[in-house]
Amino acid sequence: MKPPAAPPLLETTIFARVLRHDMELSLTTLFFGDGELRVPLIEHPVDSAVQVRIDASDVSIALSRPMDVSITNRLPGEIAELEYLMPPYVRATFALGTTRVHSLITRESVERLALVPGLKAWAMIKAVAISERDLTPDRAPRPRPWPSDRTSNREKS
Repeated sequence: MKPPAAPPLLETTIFARVLRHDMELSLTTLFFGDGELRVPLIEHPVDSAVQVRIDASDVSIALSRPMDVSITNRLPGEIAELEYLMPPYVRATFALGTTRVHSLITRESVERLALVPGLKAWAMIKAVAISERDLTPDRAPRPRPWPSDRTSNREKS
């Protein structure tokens, strides 16, 4: 019997913007087009554009909303594609909206969870597994301003 091949290296790249820093918890919140990610504190100032890399082996899938877990980033979406790789690996592509995130799982997990394209599920990504780097040129999305951040016409008069 042959041992399984080494897991393939798959990663997702997301363009994000620094939304806020939580100095007490040493975490940074990043905004991307389909949500927010919490990562270990980074040195980039608020509103900086960053490129986020997520290794597919650090992305887990849950069929129901994960509640009592240590994984900080839990994002709703659906299974967009399943690609069967060298056994036992499967690349599950997760759609969070327009953002696609890859998860490297086993065929056993696909069967046990009855994963199929179109199935609603949750992508779970450990905060400590996400790495970032400066993004130049700036291609990161900007969050919509809250109504309280805008000045109304009456206040300008």
